[in-house]
Amino acid sequence: MDNTICYKDYFLALRPRLGEREFRLVSSALAMNLPRGGVSLVAGVSGLSRPTIYSGIRELENDTPVTSSPERQRKEGGGRKELVIKDATLEDALLQLVSPHERGDPESPLRWTSKSLRKLASELSATGHSVGHVTVGKLLENMGFTLQSNKKSHEGGKGPDRDEQFGHISKVAEAFIEMEQPVISVDAKKKELVGNFKNNGQEYRPSGNPENVEVYDFINENGRATPYGIYDIAANEGFVNVGISHDTAEFAVDSIHRWWREMGQHRYPHAHSLMINADGGGSNGSRNRLWKAALQKFADEACLNICVCHFPPGTSKWNKIEHRMFSVISMNWRGRPLTSVEVIVSLIAATTTTTGLKIKAEQSSSEYACGKKVSDEELQKLDIIRADFHPEWNYGIRPRVL
Repeated sequence: MDNTICYKDYFLALRPRLGEREFRLVSSALAMNLPRGGVSLVAGVSGLSRPTIYSGIRELENDTPVTSSPERQRKEGGGRKELVIKDATLEDALLQLVSPHERGDPESPLRWTSKSLRKLASELSATGHSVGHVTVGKLLENMGFTLQSNKKSHEGGKGPDRDEQFGHISKVAEAFIEMEQPVISVDAKKKELVGNFKNNGQEYRPSGNPENVEVYDFINENGRATPYGIYDIAANEGFVNVGISHDTAEFAVDSIHRWWREMGQHRYPHAHSLMINADGGGSNGSRNRLWKAALQKFADEACLNICVCHFPPGTSKWNKIEHRMFSVISMNWRGRPLTSVEVIVSLIAATTTTTGLKIKAEQSSSEYACGKKVSDEELQKLDIIRADFHPEWNYGIRPRVL
């Protein structure tokens, strides 16, 4: 019994340090020099089978290696055959299940389910291919498949004159800035739940002391807040009007008007015109009649010629306010519950960047009704001048002499 324990320690020490062939020969050499029962003893403590030890003994007695080269651990043909050799159609069957073209085939067995390794193995087994999920993973890797997520690349089609519109916006903006006239980029940030709710992101806190928030993000009596932003491109300044009502065209234009009173007219005391860069949809959309009617009212009151250039459909990410202002606001309040509108305003106003961005934020208590219509007659009364190039995207609104 003591010898068995001693030999077991001996083999445990050798096993991780020797290759398969060397370990087999050392074990066989020991078995050859033990008295009767040595093969069984070595098999019990080494983990090798008796036939393997006898094979090693024959190799030592004949002084003839069973392998064709010293690098090989087994002789040619040794070991179990790979499944792809035993089952020649296995790879083709697996390829049919995971090929991209199968996504469009409603008869494909995995068309409407996730293609996990276990489901692939189960489907293959159901069609006569005996294979486990680990082997399926190795086969997919060998065939050049990897786990991949969706990639955002489609913008709803490039659309006619999309690049030309970008060039048009750039040229008009450069001309306005050269004349020292304000150029602003506007948009509504996504609505935020007001309350002690989880806010994505992380911030440093004492270890083991996270901010505790509500388990369920159900809207409560505090409602939602809609930050509407105005970004002054030349001055690198921003203004955010945080509304608690609906995101309508009137709310959008009132936010612009508020920026003009609070910041714009002081920075541009001699301004006679204003250029607005806006997305093609939403409360400031190119087809929104109420947007144009509200802009006309603003132009009349501020005595400004307003030039509007919309971004083509599906290109809102190119709007400068998105990556120059909204993105840094989101980073500034990451990991902090937006418990009240006052907290939202304070976090926005405290946002700065190394490039000198400054933001002023205010709360709007005004109520805005949805569903307001602008009739054809009211639209005809607006002093709109449409550009020759894509007039639906590019137009001006002159102040009316009332």
